[in-house]
Formats: sequence, structure tokens, C-alpha cells
Amino acid sequence: MKTITTANSALAVSATDRFRPAFHYTAERNWLNDPNGLVYLNGTYHLFYQHNPFGPDWGNMSWGHATSRDLLHWEEQPVAIPCDGQEAIFSGSAVFDEHNTTGFGTPANPPLVAIYTSAYSDGSPLAGRQAQSLAYSLDEGSTWTKYQGNPVLDRASADFRDPKVFWYDGDAGGYWVMVAVEAVQRQVVLYKSADLKSWEHLSTFGPANATGGVWECPDLFELPVDGNPQDTQWVLIVNINPGGIAGGSAGQYFLGQFDGATFRSGTTVTEGLQQDDGRMREYGWLDWGRDYYAAVSFSNVPDGRRIMIGWMNNWDYARETPTGAWRSAMSLPREVSLTRADGKVRLRQEAVDPFPESQPGGFRLGPRALAAGVLELPAHAAVARIDAEFEPGTAESVGLMVRAGAGERTIIRYDLARGQLGLDRRESGHVGFHEAFPSVETVAVPLQDGRLRLRIYLDRCSVEVFAQDGLATVTDLVFPAGAATAMAVFAEGEGAHLVSLDVVGL
Repeated sequence: MKTITTANSALAVSATDRFRPAFHYTAERNWLNDPNGLVYLNGTYHLFYQHNPFGPDWGNMSWGHATSRDLLHWEEQPVAIPCDGQEAIFSGSAVFDEHNTTGFGTPANPPLVAIYTSAYSDGSPLAGRQAQSLAYSLDEGSTWTKYQGNPVLDRASADFRDPKVFWYDGDAGGYWVMVAVEAVQRQVVLYKSADLKSWEHLSTFGPANATGGVWECPDLFELPVDGNPQDTQWVLIVNINPGGIAGGSAGQYFLGQFDGATFRSGTTVTEGLQQDDGRMREYGWLDWGRDYYAAVSFSNVPDGRRIMIGWMNNWDYARETPTGAWRSAMSLPREVSLTRADGKVRLRQEAVDPFPESQPGGFRLGPRALAAGVLELPAHAAVARIDAEFEPGTAESVGLMVRAGAGERTIIRYDLARGQLGLDRRESGHVGFHEAFPSVETVAVPLQDGRLRLRIYLDRCSVEVFAQDGLATVTDLVFPAGAATAMAVFAEGEGAHLVSLDVVGL
């Protein structure tokens, strides 16, 4: 039976299910982790994901499935590719094989093709291996058939996984490119194919930069800089666990060029497996919080848009989050772009906004001077979008408190001397289920013309912060009491101004 998870929906929030998000995708029940097979086709976005159909803990890995017309309202579908006695279905990607290169369909009805990692079980002749396999759909993702020739790429490795596949058009013609990882070796391996069945090795990238954990869930795509099609760079995504900038799981990125065979990074690169902790903050990170992992992008999206989704959790404590019969949510979808800022090319992220501009209600404040201390707001929200702009001036710090209640609060603070934005969830509610959960995440955020701009999305168990129009993001889970909905702005020291504050979705 299909279920629906929607933005701003009337989900019943009982005492045992009060953390289920209002506008982030969750499965109706059971375990969820990495997004897989993100693809757009004929007006529908398909979100596949790692899923345990039988319980709220990791195991029995299969591809769950949800669909959306707008990236906000998701309809849960039946399990797409289930595990069996031979294999678990690990992460991967999906493509629209428009020219039927695989022969799985016809010119009139080309297939969707999933490229996934077969994690072979003890019952298989390939027990212990991870290799790449195919499944295909001729009914736009409703049903799937495994290819009888699986696996299509086997390196006799126990840690070869997470294929991201895309079509590349170059001077020598077009072909499929697979970007996968040798996880323990911290290497991205690239292959090419004419038909998704026979693969030829192209090149290897890494180890480089953050190598404190295994590499997983890569992605590779080209983006224009500031919208200029004559000035492009390629973005290589490599998720890592542990060893992230905030601890545990995280996603890093490299900017450079791809010539159809080799990716060459043009950004900071520390080569080798020796972790250079002193340079960690120089590297490119998709998010500076603890709960944005396994992020990958949709294929086949119209108008060249690049939209990513991440798993909103961290392997440090993912198995212990206090959410009952369901476990984990996806982040808001984010459109990513490249821009020049602070003298270099940077990744910019903008969330697909679940709050229409015409939504009634809300709260507005400013401009006004901020005296030292806390200014409680006559606005309460567990689910909201907050837009705030500050001029810190001569104050030591400025910021907001959200999801505040009796003995609980989540603090978003800008430290002027350090030039850092911090998200503090140490008193955010239920924090005792794991020692790593009470934490403070920080990211360097230069002021722009003396101002700090923040867009914050609150949901029932998460806070996503986009600073300076998405040049830096911080994503954290929180588990506050249902009554913890108060908000405040604050300044430490004199001389700060609140330029504007808008809250929507009260």
C-alpha cells in the first residue's frame, strides 16, 4: 500500500512519533540511509534509497523508492530492488538509457537502468565481494528486473562500491562513465562503457585530502561558474566515514577538470593516506554539520540543474536515534552551483523551499538595534523557515535561539573575532542517547559588507542553516520536546543591529 509523506502535511504527531519531519522525506517505517538512483523522468523525480524492509535497524539492504513531482511532496512506492539470498543491494545510481544502448528496452520504450553494488552474501559463489550490477525498468520505475549477466564489473574486491553513472559527450564521441570507489583504499575509480555491460578502466583518483575514513558515494558533474557556459569546472564529490570535518560522516568535494578519462583537481589537494588534520578546514566540504552524508545528485534534470540530496544522519549514532519504528530522514533537496567568492570558486547550495511565498502567517522584525542580551520573540515554531540578517558591528557575537523550552535550546551563533558561525545542540533536548551527539559545529563565514545573512529551515528533528546565500551550510539533527518552540535573537556586547528577521510557517 502506498503512503504519502508531504511538505506541510497533516502528519499525525503522537507522543511516540513527534520527531517525524513535516517536510523531509522519511519512509513510513523501518530503516533508511543513503539516497540512491536519483533520476528525473517525464515530470517525476525518483528517489531510491538504502532501506531495510523488515525493521528499524540497518540490514537486509534493498532499494526503497519514493516519487515526487516537485521535490517536496513524496509518495512512497513499493520496494524497488529487494535483497535476496545471494546479495544485498547496496548504493548506486540510475540513468535514463534514452538510446537503448543496453538493449533492455526498445527505441520506442527505452529503459531506466539502475547500476548498483551487489554485496554478495555467504550463499553466493562470490561471497564477500562487492561488484557492480544492473537492473532495468520498462514502466518508468514501477517494477524492476535484474540483468541475467550480473555482475557487469567485478574487481574481486570486498570494498568496491557505490557506482555513479552518467553519459559523457566528448571529442571522441559519447559513452557512459562510471565513478565508483575502492572504499578502504580511499580511491575513486573511473570506467567507460558503450552499453553499461562491458567496462574499460579509465583512471584512478586519490587518496587525497580527508582520508580519516573510508570513501563512499562519489559523484562527478560539470557546472558553469556564475552561469557562464564558457567557464566551467567539474565537481568531484567524495563522502567519507569517519573523518568528517565535524566528526563521523561527511561529504567533501574537489573542483577541477575532467577530459573524459581523468579528473584533475585544481583545488587544495593533500595526497596520500596520511591525514593532515591541520589542513582539514582548507578542504571543500559539502556541509559543516554532523548530519549530511552520502549526498549525490539527480540525473536527467531539465535545464541542466544540479540537485542533490543527502542522508540526514551520522554513522556515529545513526542506529540509536530516538525515532521509534522509523529511522532517518533525507535532507531537503539542494540545487548546487559554482560562484566566485572571496577570490576563489566556491560551491553554493540553495534548498528547494517548502514554504511558498504566499503562505499566510509569519512574523517580521527589524530593522532595530540589538542591545546586549536576549530578545525573546512573540513567535513559536517547530517547523519554519527563518531568514535573518545581522550587522554584528562591535558586538562579540550575535545569533538566534530556536526550539527553546524548559532547559532546552539550539543556538546559532556568529563569533565576530573568529569569523565563525556555530550551531550548538548540546542543550537541544534528547542528547543522551550517544556520547557523540551533544556537539558544536563551526564554519568560517566572512561577513559581506559587514553583514551576515542566514536562511534556516526548522523541522521536527532537524536544523539546516544556509549562510551567505548558501556559501556555507550546517546541518544537524535535534530531538527537542514537542513544547520547545520558542525563539529569540541575542547579542553579546553592544553595537549590533538586526537588519531583518522573517519567520514563515508558524
